[in-house]
Amino acid sequence: MRRTGTTNRAWAAILAALLVFAQLAFVPGGAPGALAEMRKDPLKIVTTSGEHVFEVEVTETPEQKARGLMFRRSLADNAGMLFPYLPPQEATMWMRNTYISLDMVFIKADGRVHRIEHGTEPFSETVIASRGDVAAVLELKAGVAARIGLSPGDRVIHSLFSAATR
Repeated sequence: MRRTGTTNRAWAAILAALLVFAQLAFVPGGAPGALAEMRKDPLKIVTTSGEHVFEVEVTETPEQKARGLMFRRSLADNAGMLFPYLPPQEATMWMRNTYISLDMVFIKADGRVHRIEHGTEPFSETVIASRGDVAAVLELKAGVAARIGLSPGDRVIHSLFSAATR
C-alpha cells in the first residue's frame, strides 16, 4: 500500500511538470504563467533630442506586474513595458529571472521623469527603488535612455499621465 502512495505522488509530480511544459510550449514568450496577452499602447518621450515613440506593453493585473519582462530573451529598441502604480507610491523593482539588462524610468503622476536606473544587472535580486512616489515605471532596453538623452524632468506622454503634460 505504501508503494501505491509513492506512485500516486510520482504521477502527480509528472502531471505538474507536464502542465508547466504545456504553458512553456504553447504560450507566446514561453514564460510560465504568461497566459494573457498584455495590452499594447503607444508612448512618447520628449527629450532635448526630440520626440521618441515606443510601443509599450501595459501591466494591468498583479500577475502581469509580478512577471514583467521575466524570461524574455530580447526587447526591441522601440519597445518597453509600463507598470502603472495608482495611486502614486514608492515603487520597487528587481531583475529576478530577467535576462535582459534594462533602463528603469520612474515617472511622476504628471508624466515627468523622476529618476532613471541605467543598465540594470540581469538576474539580480537587488531592490531598485523609485526614491519617491511615482505613478509608473517604464522599462526600456538598456542603453535606450542614454541614446535618446533621457533626463529627470523630461516628459512621458501616455494616457496614464495627467493631460497637463500633453
